Amino acid sequence: MPPNKPYSFVRYKTIAESKKAYVTLNGKEIVDDLGQKIVLYFNFVEKAQWKELGLQALPPGLMVIEEIISSEDEKMLLENVNWTEDTDNQNFQKSLKHRRVKHFGYEFHYENNNVDKDKPLPGGLPDICDSILEKWLKEGFIRYKPDQLTVNQYEPGHGIPAHIDTHSAFEDEIVSLSLGSEIVMDFKHPDGVTVPVMLPRRSLLVMTGESRYLWTHGITPRKFDTVQASKSYKSGIITSDVGDLTLNKRGIRTSFTFRKVRQTPCNCSYPLVCDSQTKEPPPSFPESNEEASQLEQEYVHRVYEEIAGHFSSTRHTPWPHIVEFLKALPSGSLVADIGCGNGKYLGINKELYMIGCDRSQNLVDICRERQFQAFVCDALAVPIRSGSCDACISIAVIHHFATAERRVAALQELVRLLRPGGKALVYVWAMEQEYKEKKSKYLRENRIGQGKKEEIRNDASMQELLVEQMPDLDNQDSASSAPCISDSQKGGCNSRKVTNSELPIHINRTSFHSQDLLVPWHLKGTPGKDKPTVPFDPVGSHDPSPVFHRYYHVFREGELEAACQTLSNVSILQSYYDQGNWCVILQKV
Repeated sequence: MPPNKPYSFVRYKTIAESKKAYVTLNGKEIVDDLGQKIVLYFNFVEKAQWKELGLQALPPGLMVIEEIISSEDEKMLLENVNWTEDTDNQNFQKSLKHRRVKHFGYEFHYENNNVDKDKPLPGGLPDICDSILEKWLKEGFIRYKPDQLTVNQYEPGHGIPAHIDTHSAFEDEIVSLSLGSEIVMDFKHPDGVTVPVMLPRRSLLVMTGESRYLWTHGITPRKFDTVQASKSYKSGIITSDVGDLTLNKRGIRTSFTFRKVRQTPCNCSYPLVCDSQTKEPPPSFPESNEEASQLEQEYVHRVYEEIAGHFSSTRHTPWPHIVEFLKALPSGSLVADIGCGNGKYLGINKELYMIGCDRSQNLVDICRERQFQAFVCDALAVPIRSGSCDACISIAVIHHFATAERRVAALQELVRLLRPGGKALVYVWAMEQEYKEKKSKYLRENRIGQGKKEEIRNDASMQELLVEQMPDLDNQDSASSAPCISDSQKGGCNSRKVTNSELPIHINRTSFHSQDLLVPWHLKGTPGKDKPTVPFDPVGSHDPSPVFHRYYHVFREGELEAACQTLSNVSILQSYYDQGNWCVILQKV
């Protein structure tokens, strides 16, 4: 089914009825209430997960006050906006792509998302707003008297992209009055959790603190909103209770958004998203063994040690092809899981003798709590006798090494452990998250999610099979610059193209634009007692969801095979793509 589209789930009493509906309606063109042609697409699904979706709270610092003004005041405010006045007036209407807009007090410049604090517009705010603002101040709904007003008019089908109002431009408090029609506004946390909130007609939205500084807000362009049937047009979160949802046709909505222009730099608790606060720059691509070692220590080992508990809670579903590999091994085989993480694969086949190792003490402790055999070590120096293993697996490990030499060395260490004829299965995260015109699970789960399911809510978390398992196990010493192994099939030595440049920070659940990058992990739950201050890591000391960054090298098609071909005494039995990962099965000859 097409990704990122809304769905209805329909249950039939008999298989025959469901087949008849499928044959009759799949691909059928119908005409909706607005006269638009729509094609219906059907698919059978094994299960629908709405029962697992849970209630959510409003973003911290967000408040919606219903019926804040009378219908008479609403009428006066709407009549006061002259959309056809002389364009010589500095407050004249600007027509943006998806809406009409006017500014009072200060003009908002969309090209840089800021205001010119030295050039106030003549006339200030409309006089009609004064008494209303004074009343809100007196009743405690707002703390400051605004000096900037933006009036937006939205036709049905129009919207506004998700955004955070520029920190340096405006004070903490931003308030928006909805006139003419109700609307559903989407609030999104950096970790991907989205909260749709109903803003009734004549209601006031007040954003302060976290909801103002950290969460984006926007309006999806569409002509109908999905709303709570039982709540009519009352404010609140639109939940996923399928028995209580209906469609609401949008009307023309005019919003009055009031702000106070900031005269001093912002010093909020969210420096990662604050344009006023200087951020420590991300690390650069390593130029030496020492730099690579430091990068991996800071952005792999330390991070996984810190997030081990939360990481483990999102890693419980084994991947079918890995299970298939383990179940096909002869009974009594000795198998090493190098970078075992929380031990997800150590108990898959009871007929094997499996041992695990990982660079993270906290993850190894979790393995031991589960009664698995595991120990702490470095993936480049595994304390197991050469030639003693019938098989090895390395799942989502090699991509944490910072240079091509180190990635090859990690592969060579796997081969060293194998007896002649022994096999190794290797998984790494793929640069190509869309392969053969099909999006990976990582991209498909670009959630709208309201779930109890932690793995769906943690961007980084579910994200890859990859990190999936062994996140942390990197190495100790480090490597030099990346040679030409990467991209060997493409005929270029591109793996070093980021030399001397800062490592980019990846936006979770999106395609990759760089092979070497930092991937955010939004920590949930109670942080460890001795929480380290990872550079530019937590999103502010008061944020309940600190952000850590993990280093990855994502592999291009053919790159993993090319690295394996540099190894001695090895043949590649199989090479394949599995849900956003490149995979090989090696055999020692």
